[in-house]
Amino acid sequence: MTAIGTSSTVAVVGTGTMGQGIAQVALVAGHPVRLYDTASGRAAQAAEEIVRRLDRLVEKGRITADARDAARTRLSPADSLAELADAALVIEAILEQLPAKQELFTALEDIVAADCLLATNTSSLSVTAVAGRLRHPGRCVGLHFFNPAPLLPLVEVISGFATDEAAAALAYDTAAAWGKTPVRCTDTPGFVVNRIARPFYAEALRVYEERVADPATIDAVLRDGTGFRMGPFELTDLIGQDVNEAVTHSVWQAFFQDPKFTPSLAQRRLVESGLHGRKAGRGWFDYSEGAARPEPRTAAPCPAPASVGLHAKLPGPAVVLRELIEEAGIKVTRDRTPGESEGFLRLPGGACLALTNGYPATSNAYGKYIRFDLSLDYRAATRIALAASAAVSEADLAEAVGLFQALGKQVSVIEDVPGMIAARTIAMIIDFAVDAAARGVASPEDIDTAMRLGVNYPGGPMEWAEQLGAQWVWDLLDSMHHQNPGGRYVPSWALRRRADLEEQVL
Repeated sequence: MTAIGTSSTVAVVGTGTMGQGIAQVALVAGHPVRLYDTASGRAAQAAEEIVRRLDRLVEKGRITADARDAARTRLSPADSLAELADAALVIEAILEQLPAKQELFTALEDIVAADCLLATNTSSLSVTAVAGRLRHPGRCVGLHFFNPAPLLPLVEVISGFATDEAAAALAYDTAAAWGKTPVRCTDTPGFVVNRIARPFYAEALRVYEERVADPATIDAVLRDGTGFRMGPFELTDLIGQDVNEAVTHSVWQAFFQDPKFTPSLAQRRLVESGLHGRKAGRGWFDYSEGAARPEPRTAAPCPAPASVGLHAKLPGPAVVLRELIEEAGIKVTRDRTPGESEGFLRLPGGACLALTNGYPATSNAYGKYIRFDLSLDYRAATRIALAASAAVSEADLAEAVGLFQALGKQVSVIEDVPGMIAARTIAMIIDFAVDAAARGVASPEDIDTAMRLGVNYPGGPMEWAEQLGAQWVWDLLDSMHHQNPGGRYVPSWALRRRADLEEQVL
């Protein structure tokens, strides 16, 4: 490993939250750190704040008082860019405006040494464009830290079109030496995390706009049903609705307004109203003192059926439901419905209970269908969403609710919609990941690492593709596409190739 030595100076330009966090990381790693900001006095204030953070680390026992004192002596504010001349690495964390970043690096090129590495912390702009005006763009690389930088381990190391391999390797090794987990990726809109994570937000917003369920219920289904640490509405409130919407819009524009990345009008209206989330006191939820959080839609207790019929094998991870049902003391018999190839559970009242397949329950020719949503682990899940066809009676639905409640699950009954909530979200994330890997954006291993560490996913989407099978994901998205033409749900050809290869292996 060839990292920048700790005797070499690291300079950080831009002293907001991210700039301070990056400076703290380099400082704790042992480097002399120099801070610069165009606003007079801001760098000195940032240095004082970083020292206060180090004080808190001492109080918590994370670092020693001697380490804190040594770090303090290595930290200094700069009054001009010229004072960064001896830096071996300059990381910018200024406004997400391309002209400003280009102007900064053009000025730095006349100040720093020829072997100084120039890095941008941009989250959505093109690294290639940032370096485009440099005489030597090969030494410019993306180093995208995640907020808060001292705590989150992931760093995306982005190679622009002209980035030298040696520069990217040096940036990667330096991030690793700082105790971070770097991943390599090419210069594509959104890089890894902000590209592949778009469906997590976009599908939730689409479901909300379709009046399928309210934000609290959508969050609960994804959080309690699939293991995401936070639901998309509470997460975007934490990130900032303005920040999340800006990234979505930037990626959409960068992909030439591809319908897969279309922003949400509902989120746009929220941003226009100034309801930016926690920092504003209100976003999708109210964060004012004493405000009650809305509860997710949860079905009242219903009696469990004494027995159910099983027709064929339930698909994917739903296969474990037979075992869970029997463990709950409910008898499972064999259902012999002629002409049906899909695996489903037959309820005592005659309704069929089946995993969502991308079609709404009402579209099934049999009529009495209830769809349940996808979970990656039905044993661990604590909530399941159900959607019933128009032909299903209240008694039929109560049997389905009671069945899942007997398995220890809370149940949210939502409106009948293709793909429901979790299935369409996870399928889209998998498709984005498979497509990104096929296009060489990042390796499958780095994609999974990035999504687990960058946004705390309960697993990697490439692992999910293996677990669910590419054919199942393709079928669900293809079904949704035929009902929602326009391109949003067209599955990628990379997913089709993966499904074909799986079939050949079998």
